[in-house]
Amino acid sequence: MLLAISPIDGRYADKTKELADYFSEYALIRYRVFVEIQYFIALCQYGLPQLASFEEDKIDDLNAIFENFSLADAEQIKAIERSTNHDVKAVEYFLKERFDALELGDLREFVHFGLTSQDINNTATPLLLKNALETVYFPLLRQLRDQLEQLAQEWSHVPMLARTHGQPASPTLLGKEFKVFVERLDVQTEMLRKTPHRAKFGGATGNFNAHFAAYPDYNWQQFGDDFVREFLGLERSHFTTQVEHYDCLAAQFHALARINTILIDFCRDVWTYVSMEYFRQTTVKNEVGSSAMPHKVNPIDFENAEGNLGLANALFQHLAEKLPVSRLQRDLTDSTVLRNIGVPMGHTVIAIKSVMKGLGKLMLNEGQLYDDLEDNWMVIAEGIQVILRREGYPQPYEALKALTRGRTLVTREVLHEFIDGLNVSEEVKEELKRLTPHNYVGG
Repeated sequence: MLLAISPIDGRYADKTKELADYFSEYALIRYRVFVEIQYFIALCQYGLPQLASFEEDKIDDLNAIFENFSLADAEQIKAIERSTNHDVKAVEYFLKERFDALELGDLREFVHFGLTSQDINNTATPLLLKNALETVYFPLLRQLRDQLEQLAQEWSHVPMLARTHGQPASPTLLGKEFKVFVERLDVQTEMLRKTPHRAKFGGATGNFNAHFAAYPDYNWQQFGDDFVREFLGLERSHFTTQVEHYDCLAAQFHALARINTILIDFCRDVWTYVSMEYFRQTTVKNEVGSSAMPHKVNPIDFENAEGNLGLANALFQHLAEKLPVSRLQRDLTDSTVLRNIGVPMGHTVIAIKSVMKGLGKLMLNEGQLYDDLEDNWMVIAEGIQVILRREGYPQPYEALKALTRGRTLVTREVLHEFIDGLNVSEEVKEELKRLTPHNYVGG
């Protein structure tokens, strides 16, 4: 860990370890092995005459290669790669050796039959991302969302001075302000879930050229659709070059970035509330807030989250902008970029965990919220002038503007004196006097 170049695998390794099953070099190799094995099984079930000797009871043996895939197996493939200088070809050679061990040597040339490396990469990558989202990301985001929902309910009746343009504005409810972020996360999460996981599978330039040359009477386009859907649980793009066009992958990265942007917005709001002393933070024994100032309890979890979310979004944006662009039928620029999908996912996971940790430290300081409202009676001027509009009172907005705009202190007494001088009924005056910064919170 101390020699790691990236903090994801160093300082924060304990927070991102669950992602290793999806985004490590080992994981990518393992997913490639899975796709190759499933493809061979699908070919056997498609009725090719040269595969008629394949016995169904061998399927479990083949699947066991993936299910029992170890670091030693990955190291063996990497050793082959040092000779081939080609990562997917190394997987093919590894599997052919396993076929020999399983007495399937006479069928070994149907491993990777008619495929190009991108048929494997462009199925393995969306599959590993799909599994990472479903197994790690969505459950973690749901925990944060539910934590926000719980706090929104807990503080649903706590009035708070709102600020627009940084200035005192119509009061709100603290719980409602948290609910804003719950709703935003729900909407964007649903959009992310609805974005399909699409894959390319169609040979060297997307047309199944080699397949049709070897078996012209078979419907390879239908085979590709069925294989990608039934064996891998993905959706196949029909018209591709050598590579998947990555448009849906880009949409997923944009969706992830939007969710992160919502969390950045939230972190900045909570950071500001802490600085305004609306929240205090629990202290941890022996923990140091500042190396020089012993009194400090800094909102470091929200700051850490904001920094990691920004890093993640810079990478998500680059992935989304770069991947859909490839010269003619293929260039190699997508290869090295795709290997970095786990980096923004890692920073995102670190950030979500930091937000949840920070939320767990918050202690509501209701006295400060009350005092802020009590010091800003001017904010009910909006309600007064609207009621006066209802009553047909002449130029109520202008009257309240003259009373309140730019004044440093507008007290309850000043407003009630103003109300007493209005030419309205006593019932309306009483209605106006019932308005306070603490109850003028809408519904």
